[in-house]
Amino acid sequence: MEPDVYPSELTGDYTTDPAHSRFGFTARYAMVTKVRGSIPLKEAPAHLDAADPGASSVRVTLDVAGIETGNGMRDDHLRTGDFLDVANHPHITFVSTDVKHVGGDSFEVTGDLTIRGVTTKITIPLDYTGTSVDAQGVTRVGFEGGLAINRSDYGITTNAVLETGGVMISDKIALEFDLSLLKNA
Repeated sequence: MEPDVYPSELTGDYTTDPAHSRFGFTARYAMVTKVRGSIPLKEAPAHLDAADPGASSVRVTLDVAGIETGNGMRDDHLRTGDFLDVANHPHITFVSTDVKHVGGDSFEVTGDLTIRGVTTKITIPLDYTGTSVDAQGVTRVGFEGGLAINRSDYGITTNAVLETGGVMISDKIALEFDLSLLKNA
């Protein structure tokens, strides 16, 4: 059995705090710069098990209509059928199928990521960033991590060839996660 990574009293059910969590992405644009953005959290219930990380789980739902990159025209275009197709696929979801402690404060969370109705299995490396009790007496647990996916794996292939070679938008999209979990009473 793996040693406890966090105290046993942290075992329990959690709600992800949307005000202190971030689900971000970065895409290379025009081969020279990056566009950064985020998609707001709709819900993300989680269960942590200190003694058996494999019994831990999370189910994340993101509200694609709220995508934000700092440019309204670009955000509107990302909502269309060219990209995320919000009218037909209003949510991005991730449902964990396995959690492994890989050493120290590091975990791997494997599960099913669904974007635009296409589901693939991914493994997200996450680091436990700590625990605290906030001013309201609620236990908070933090995790952060990220990985890269290919948008074409989810049917998102809109692009343009640049006059100088290459393409306007990279296929590789970096995903970033900062999670603040609130222990349910």
